Amino acid sequence: MRKEVEALDIADVTANWVNKQALEARTEQRIRELADLAHTPLFFGRLDYGGGAHEGHHFYIGRRHVHDAVGEPMVLDWRAPVSQPFYQASRTVPLGVDLRRRFGYTGGELTAYEDERLTGPAGPDAAPRTSRLLQEEIERPRVGPMRDIVATIQPEQDEIVRSGLGGTVCVQGGPGTGKTAVGLHRVAYLLYAHRERLARTGTLVIGPNRSFLHYIEQVLPALGELEVAQATVADLVAHVEVRSVDAPTAALVKGDARMAEVLRRALRSYITLPTEPVVVERGSRRWRIPAYELAEIVTELQEREIRYGAAGEALPQRIAHAVLVRMEEAGEAPDDRVQDAVARHHAVKAAVKAVWPRVDPAKLVLRLLSEPEFLAAHAEGLLGAEEQRAIVWAKPARGVKSAKWSAADAVLIDEAQDLVQRTPSLGHVVLDEAQDLSPMQYRAVGRRCSTGSATVLGDLAQGTTPWATAGWREALAHLGKPDAVVEELTAGFRVPREVISYASRLLPHMSPGLREVSSVREAPGSLDVHRVPGGAEDGAGTADTEGSAEDGSEGGSQGGAEDGAAGGALDAAVVGACRTALLREGSIGLIAADVRIPALAAALTAAGLPFLDPGRETTAESRLTLVPASLAKGLEYDYVVLDEPAAVVDGEPDERTGLRRLYVVLTRAVSGLTVVHRRPLPHQLAAPGPRESTL
Repeated sequence: MRKEVEALDIADVTANWVNKQALEARTEQRIRELADLAHTPLFFGRLDYGGGAHEGHHFYIGRRHVHDAVGEPMVLDWRAPVSQPFYQASRTVPLGVDLRRRFGYTGGELTAYEDERLTGPAGPDAAPRTSRLLQEEIERPRVGPMRDIVATIQPEQDEIVRSGLGGTVCVQGGPGTGKTAVGLHRVAYLLYAHRERLARTGTLVIGPNRSFLHYIEQVLPALGELEVAQATVADLVAHVEVRSVDAPTAALVKGDARMAEVLRRALRSYITLPTEPVVVERGSRRWRIPAYELAEIVTELQEREIRYGAAGEALPQRIAHAVLVRMEEAGEAPDDRVQDAVARHHAVKAAVKAVWPRVDPAKLVLRLLSEPEFLAAHAEGLLGAEEQRAIVWAKPARGVKSAKWSAADAVLIDEAQDLVQRTPSLGHVVLDEAQDLSPMQYRAVGRRCSTGSATVLGDLAQGTTPWATAGWREALAHLGKPDAVVEELTAGFRVPREVISYASRLLPHMSPGLREVSSVREAPGSLDVHRVPGGAEDGAGTADTEGSAEDGSEGGSQGGAEDGAAGGALDAAVVGACRTALLREGSIGLIAADVRIPALAAALTAAGLPFLDPGRETTAESRLTLVPASLAKGLEYDYVVLDEPAAVVDGEPDERTGLRRLYVVLTRAVSGLTVVHRRPLPHQLAAPGPRESTL
């Protein structure tokens, strides 16, 4: 198929240079879409139909459509309607399928197949209740970036993937439920089902950070989709350079949805009702528009609630129209050219500048944050005095370029920008790790899909910002999609049952009411908890029965990091755990509190263990990644070594956020988790628990 496209001669089929360039670009894209992928088979399943419209036929299911030399289909795209029974059919509802076959591959070579008969009596060839090949595919070692899950999509995931373009879907899913993969595959499905429409309007995937985007960036190209943009929220609102970090109190206020109304009021305050008439001279005639009539025009534009910039552009035309009415009443016959000339008249331009001046969005936010009186005037009844003081700069900046903007300030500028000029909307937006967005950030994302739809992905239990989402309905309202359908994924496929059960002990203390993920994978021995002697718990029983009492000797330059011989013992134990993990196949993630990263980096270097930073692609030769806890969200590793859980909790501004951060890092493992600690474990992880070993 690729050679057919490469052999096309378009020299004689293009009418002009523009058409030639467009056709060449489309041909090059098609060649890229048909590129071979190493170790990725073209098909992974087969359906044999015993009834219905396809009775007597069998179809191979794969990542993309493949046809033979005469155009007959050999492999059907997994997104095609006829492929859906591969994911949805069961013995209860076979959907006309007599037999479903799954293929197993090793390094791209076909090594096994497994049949599941869906009709007739269950015979000796009926597949086991849990597919062995499906289990092996889920558990296949993670080396390199995230991969597609087309061979393992489950029925409840498939229903979300194939939901229509017209509506917004919010997916609440705990660790390992596949919500990120579902969101990416939904984009691939929508591009298949609505390609022309989305080609015009565009699609966008929004992730929490660059490391996460790098991790997922190969999923869609592997499915032949190359035109989906990826960005973080910070990328969307990058109107100014971010050079500072807000205090939590200030960030909370700036991220509150009330700031949208403060900005609207502040912007509208620049509008003033005219007190002088406009006099337009044309030839020997003078045309006068009195102040009261100008005020009526201005008031009408205000009441229409159109964008400030659009209204400012309409005002001179409205004034010019009033002049043309008088010309017609005097017997003249002006046309559109006359109206445009009047709108450009210096008297009209001066009047517009006086009553509806141009406003720079960044300067508007700068004034709000620099002038307490200006902020107070427009935040009255919205923000309290303490909240206003929290966001006003102690030392006002001289200008936009010299100001030390924060990430929250950039979002405010984006809001102001939209008040002045409407933000273009895309056809579909996928928002991952949405639980960490502030209301103002939701509004920023919502502007990018105001006329399109969205897929919102997140887990309320993994919210680790001070403004983390409390409930999806409120968040969806801020997004501008209050009628979105909320789906919940509760079946876990990534994290072993032993690990997710251990992490779920934290749920009642940080997110009461959320359902625990029920993992379909049992992996005895997948969880180990090792205690290093020298902590506050020595002589007082195991960590499972201890509280999280602070040891006064644990301060110092690393915050909660240990000092002296005890700190060295912990570092050595962590390095040893990494060495043990590296004896196994797959990727290894060493996750620790951010303040512990320098010490662990030094220990790994001294031990001769090379390691990668988050976002760098693992390889067969370099499989260990050192991950700060703040960047672990959304990532996954075959084996995880977790350093000092108490330090992870202490690294956050409050206990609830700290426990949520700990919940995130505990659930990054696909095959095994090793916890190494010297300080007492957080008491929320209390017994009954795994038997600890002392290192």
